Amino acid sequence: MRTSASRTDVEMTPRADDRARFDRVERYVHWTVGVLVIVCMVTAAILYIGSLAVLVGNRPVVEFVHVWSGFLLPIPLILGAVSRSYRTDLGRLNRFVADDWKWLRSKARRLGAVGVGKFNAGQKLNGALSGGSILVLLLTGAVMYFQNWSPLDWRIGATFVHDWFALGFGLLVAGHITYAWRDPEAMRGMTQGAVTSEWAEHEHPEW
Repeated sequence: MRTSASRTDVEMTPRADDRARFDRVERYVHWTVGVLVIVCMVTAAILYIGSLAVLVGNRPVVEFVHVWSGFLLPIPLILGAVSRSYRTDLGRLNRFVADDWKWLRSKARRLGAVGVGKFNAGQKLNGALSGGSILVLLLTGAVMYFQNWSPLDWRIGATFVHDWFALGFGLLVAGHITYAWRDPEAMRGMTQGAVTSEWAEHEHPEW
């Protein structure tokens, strides 16, 4: 037991060459949004897949959790603006420059051959698509939920758009998790807030 505890202490001890990547507010926003998105995805699957719906039951409860998890999604994204680092990183994510197009076209981009800043073009696209999908899902979900506020043809169209955007967003989230899982140092940046200088210089040389 002593060996295990010592190993844990070593893993949690900051390294000498660590470089701060995300502050506490940014990490809280990321993980809060992540949990809400996963809850929305799981409850959506239960609502739309008959066998899961029968297995879980309690459809009104599942629907309630799904709807209000979706309505809560923008809250942490808005509250995160109290952090200067969060606002700065939003600006970086929203700025697509010439080097980003080079990164997308380069076959050697993962070898550090194309210089990028704190976020590469793939991360910027993921952020834009995620933010856009959340907005579309929120608006269409509101039309579907508040049925007295809109005509029937709006609700039918909103249902169609909501379902397909949910599928696309689910695939995007799955891809994001897969890439994060394959890069432990990037994951450490979002769990502990820091990465090694070596990783930063290789993956984000212009940062």
